[in-house]
Amino acid sequence: MSSHAGDGHHDAHAHPHRPTPAPAPGHTHTHTHTHGSHAAGADTEFDWEVMGPMLEQEAELNSGPYEEAARWIAALPTAPKVRRVLDVGSGPGVVTCLLAEVFPEAEVVAVDPTPALLERTKDRARRLGVSERVRTVEAGLPMDVHRLGEADLVWAGNSLHHMGDQRAALAGFAELLRPGGTLALLEGGLPTRRLPRDLGIGRPGLEARLDAASAAWFDRMRSELPGTKREAEDWSALIAAVGLTPQGTRSFLLDLPAPLSAPARDHVITKLTREYEVLGALLDADDRAVLERLLDPDDPAGVHHRPDVHLLTARTVHLGRRD
Repeated sequence: MSSHAGDGHHDAHAHPHRPTPAPAPGHTHTHTHTHGSHAAGADTEFDWEVMGPMLEQEAELNSGPYEEAARWIAALPTAPKVRRVLDVGSGPGVVTCLLAEVFPEAEVVAVDPTPALLERTKDRARRLGVSERVRTVEAGLPMDVHRLGEADLVWAGNSLHHMGDQRAALAGFAELLRPGGTLALLEGGLPTRRLPRDLGIGRPGLEARLDAASAAWFDRMRSELPGTKREAEDWSALIAAVGLTPQGTRSFLLDLPAPLSAPARDHVITKLTREYEVLGALLDADDRAVLERLLDPDDPAGVHHRPDVHLLTARTVHLGRRD
């Protein structure tokens, strides 16, 4: 988070100490993190009145895979009674509230550095009737990890790769677990596919080239994080290296075939717009021209009208247990 293109919880890559900054070109941020236009910056760089609904929409579309993952964890024979959950990098709180539903006896704590997103979490919890069990904590990670308290489940949805020293950050998460507690690390998956390989306009393979541009963007973002250290992305091995016992890895599919619902199509349009803005300079002139056509609401070949637009991706969850 990997597709590096809008996959997940919030898919927000922007600040080195923030698991949930702004939406980006490809990773899908639990909950949903999305990449910002560069690796570091303040909340003022983003219009959260715009970004908040975008992240919320993305997380809602992915709620099926997230719920499947949460219920997998809840059904583990080795899982303890879950009384307290930390949703690290919670964004607008879609997954926070989902975790409150899957674990009905637990207090669920949304941890995020962005006050506007935490307000959306509170509003959502009130609407869904779980506000008595949902708390919010404004915190930047990993430096504020000591403020979060113990938990039976730490859910880190596409947030670890925002931290320069991922091994140290993961060790911090592990220390929060009570004996028998579970760490759910959402990293990796498959690149999102929304369009056919051959669009009938431009060169075939546009999304593959967007993937390559997003990977280059992601590498630059990682290189600019304070204290960044390269790690082989063997997440189960990294879980073991910080003293947890790996409990398995599973991927969960989001498969929305054509024709898309209006909300899903709107999401595709929003994400492609974001990718054009953030990745456009990494594409050649022909691909930029094709993206402009795809985003033109008056072009019959654009995503506003195409009958073949779909949404297909997979999110991968790696589990570790504190013995």
